[in-house]
Amino acid sequence: MKHLSMFGVAVAVLLSAPLGDRIVSAQQQPKATVQNIQSQRPVQLNLMAEKKVMQKDAQGKPKATWQAMRGKVTVFPGDVIRYTVRGANSGDRPVKNLVLTQPIPKQTTYILNSVTINHPGVAVTYSIDNGKSFVEKPTVKVKLADGKVKTEPAPAELYTHIRWKFDKAVDSSQLVGAAYQVKVK
Repeated sequence: MKHLSMFGVAVAVLLSAPLGDRIVSAQQQPKATVQNIQSQRPVQLNLMAEKKVMQKDAQGKPKATWQAMRGKVTVFPGDVIRYTVRGANSGDRPVKNLVLTQPIPKQTTYILNSVTINHPGVAVTYSIDNGKSFVEKPTVKVKLADGKVKTEPAPAELYTHIRWKFDKAVDSSQLVGAAYQVKVK
C-alpha cells in the first residue's frame, strides 16, 4: 500500500510535486522549474494530480473518471495518475520563451503519448538522463547478439522529465495548460 500526499503550488518560477511514502518525497524529487528566458515576468502556476478511477456506466460498460488527489491518497501498483499544470500570465505584457520542465515522479512510469496541451505552438521534449538533455523522441543504443549496435526508441521506463517550450508568446491574462499521465510501479 502506498500513500500519496498532494497539494497545488502557485509560484512564478518553481513547481514541485511532493508525494509521500514509497512513491517519492519532496526532498528526493528534483524540482520542476518554470523558466522565462527573456525576462522575469510573472506566470502563476498550479500543479494538480488526479487518479484514474474505473466505474461502470448505466449500460454496465467500463468508464474512466478522474478523482482529484487531495491530502493522503492511497495508490497501488498499476494505478494511473494524471498531472496537470495550469497557469496564467498575470503580468501586463506577453511572456516569451516560456519553458515548463516537469519531472516524472520516481516509482512511476510515464505513459507514452499521454501529453495534452491547450496552447498552440508548444514543442514537447523528453529526457531520459535526469533532465540533462531533452529530445522529441528519446532513443537508446542496444547491442545485438551479433555484436552490432542498433538505435531503438527509449522505453517509457527510462523517461525522467517532460519539457514544454512555448514557441508563441503567452499573452497577458492568457491561460495555459499541459498534462501527462504516469502509472504507479
